[in-house]
Amino acid sequence: MLSREECLSLLRTVPVGRVGISMRALPVVLPVSFAVLDDDVVFRTGTGSKLGAAVDHAIVAFEADDVDFARGTGWSVCVTGRASEVYHPDELAAVAALEPVPLVHGFSEHVVRVRADILTGRRLRPASAEGVGASSTRTMRTRG
Repeated sequence: MLSREECLSLLRTVPVGRVGISMRALPVVLPVSFAVLDDDVVFRTGTGSKLGAAVDHAIVAFEADDVDFARGTGWSVCVTGRASEVYHPDELAAVAALEPVPLVHGFSEHVVRVRADILTGRRLRPASAEGVGASSTRTMRTRG
């Protein structure tokens, strides 16, 4: 069972995740490089759809994972929460220190924070000898 702390710890081990937003009532999933700041996900972006979701304080989804296909093991963590643009100088400095480098080269002057209001974590395990299929553990942790 993945605790909130384990979910956050796993998120800190990978540099890239995917943010899911709604554009014109359609789901869109975009890759982003990110960091974890005060238990929330933060990433840099330019003007566009991800920033638009943040400015609108939309509820977004974020997912990161690490899978070893050869061993059939891995994990996946999903974050659901309100997106907002970061403006406070202290928070901007903290994000800069974490150095989440944008995937797309260019001017990414905005920082988006996704509150980890809901965390779900899943650990992948290899299929059993009986061929029943991969087992997993999953838990939901909400912010108190």
